[in-house]
Amino acid sequence: MSPATPRPTTAAAAPAGASPAAPAALGVEGLTVGYAGAPVMADLTLEVPAGQIVALLGANGAGKTTLLRTVSGLLTPRSGRVVLDGEDLSAVSVEDRVRRGLAQVPEGRSVVAELSVEENLHLGALWKIPARRARRDAVEAMYDAFEPLSRRRRSLGHQLSGGERQMLSLARALIAEPRVLLLDEPSLGLAPRVVAQLLDTLRDTARRTGLTVLLAEQNVTSALSVADRGVVLGLGEIVADAPAADIAADPALRHAYLGF
Repeated sequence: MSPATPRPTTAAAAPAGASPAAPAALGVEGLTVGYAGAPVMADLTLEVPAGQIVALLGANGAGKTTLLRTVSGLLTPRSGRVVLDGEDLSAVSVEDRVRRGLAQVPEGRSVVAELSVEENLHLGALWKIPARRARRDAVEAMYDAFEPLSRRRRSLGHQLSGGERQMLSLARALIAEPRVLLLDEPSLGLAPRVVAQLLDTLRDTARRTGLTVLLAEQNVTSALSVADRGVVLGLGEIVADAPAADIAADPALRHAYLGF
């Protein structure tokens, strides 16, 4: 790191008598990942405490999506491991990671375009909630959380606006009650009002259920407004890991890595 680059920010030590830090729900240890040639990230280590929202920040190409895809099992690291609630996931398939409580909402608002909103939600709940009545109750709970979807129950996925599709993608992930949610660029292409509504719902759900969230986002201000911590990536390495308010208040860090 050059002398002109801001020094990494780290979380301050807890004062004497303070409550101990939450245990890590998700961890990556010594992760090295690449496609061809040089690795996208090398020897990266990160912990996401249980029940917290951690904003994963950085410019395009910093490694945010690569990290999420590796955690979910879509990419195989060259070295290192992913740990979920203390369990090494190195030999665990993508499907079994989902069964263990790991869910990912990828960039791009992926819904089944030929199915209705209600059918998409039932599909998300089917493997976790086999009883029909319980599944209906779970779908209704998602309509309560994402009120605009309740008015579009019979609309097909391709008939929804961008904001509605993103709501549906998030609701379909949450209906299975994951322990850890990986969320990739949920604000992409959406109006600020819609982004605020999505992130407020995410924050409220996390507070109510104890959900752990790793949120990769380029909309830094919005992400830090709901996050407990911020982790800044620069060219595949962590350059800052601190409370969200500290990241937002550090002008040198923001100018160097976050573009504002």
